[in-house]
Amino acid sequence: MRARKISREDLPKVLNEEWVDSSRSPFVEGDTAWVPVRMGEPYDTEIPERSRYQGRGYYMTGDVAIVHGELPSPAEIESIVAFRHPRGIVWIESLDGATRTPRTRLIWGEAGEVRHKEDGYTFILDPQKVMFSMGNRMEKRRISALVRSSRNPERVADMFAGIGYFTIPLAGAEACVHAMEINPVAYGYLERNIQENQLTDNVTLSLGDCRNQLEGTYQRIVMGHFAAISMLPEALAHAEAGTVLHIHSIGPMVEQVRQIAEGAGFSSSIEVHTVKKYRPHAWHVVHDVTLA
Repeated sequence: MRARKISREDLPKVLNEEWVDSSRSPFVEGDTAWVPVRMGEPYDTEIPERSRYQGRGYYMTGDVAIVHGELPSPAEIESIVAFRHPRGIVWIESLDGATRTPRTRLIWGEAGEVRHKEDGYTFILDPQKVMFSMGNRMEKRRISALVRSSRNPERVADMFAGIGYFTIPLAGAEACVHAMEINPVAYGYLERNIQENQLTDNVTLSLGDCRNQLEGTYQRIVMGHFAAISMLPEALAHAEAGTVLHIHSIGPMVEQVRQIAEGAGFSSSIEVHTVKKYRPHAWHVVHDVTLA
């Protein structure tokens, strides 16, 4: 991988530069970040590619490997351990209820709290107590880039903040974020992560049902929950002409979104962005809804 060497604290500032190869993830070691470089752009060094892994799918949260889907076989567990040498392996069977609490089993080693690094930010969490979605990384970068390119500072509502998946990169992009979370355990990690990333001046916190926590009007509203459309009327009550909403769902719901917006007195332009495959023949998508 061709890469440029930068300070870790500068990583969020360069991720949207033209020379960055966004199809690859930066490599961070200590206070140094190595950022992948597009073909034809100047670079500082070449980092050897890791040997290709052919086994069961997993992702790393800090130093713990996370597995979804069917319970892994002993051979699949051994292949992950041999390739990545995690501290432990956690199988996530499901995410339950409005609080998205994971139902898990520790299937190898040990787990507990981890410090997960992503795009120059630190997320503290226990993957057996709260969810962390690795598949949203590009969406976080995309939304942060929109905020960073805005001419005026934005007041942003993050209605399902969790441990700070969107709140932290948005606050790092200079937004004033109102972060709402209903799960007390996730809320505790949200508080810690905002402090850890030195973003307390950019974030206001609310514990409870986001429908009851919204205040005033927002220039941008992030609705990162698959049931978000059911709460769209409450969000629209705190929007104005020019507000942009980012509504997550399984599969496009363009007409439903448009009708609810019209019922609240808004016309809307809607763009649908694909985030990742959710299951066979079903995709996690985000609706970018600009109100007028």
